[in-house]
Amino acid sequence: MDELADLFQARSRFVEALADVEDPLGRAREVLAGLPEEQRIEALAHHPRIGERRLSGRSAAEQGEPAREDPEVLAQLAELNAAYEERFGFRFVVFVDRRPRAELVPVLRERLERSRAEELETGCDELVAIALDRWQTS
Repeated sequence: MDELADLFQARSRFVEALADVEDPLGRAREVLAGLPEEQRIEALAHHPRIGERRLSGRSAAEQGEPAREDPEVLAQLAELNAAYEERFGFRFVVFVDRRPRAELVPVLRERLERSRAEELETGCDELVAIALDRWQTS
């Protein structure tokens, strides 16, 4: 349970459900897709916002140091994160894959144009991709 909570940023009902299955990372997408929408949104809510200044150790390593980023990029990300959450009702999650934050601005803009259903599915898929990468690199 603790290892899964670390990979997914928190102990959530999703993580609790994963802890009860064999091959939890291999079945994470399946388990997440089978949860009620509110529990999928809860899982996304534990992930830090892109460009956020207070990050967990893992997120800071993946996103890089915010203090080194262009303040304009951080302001754009804050504005786009707020617009995303207002539009969809859940947090934007993307597999950063060690890209600079400036490369994520167009990704966030493009995803704002999609449907809520597409975004919920994409966000959940990205959440699992992040956890799988964390597991493989730890």
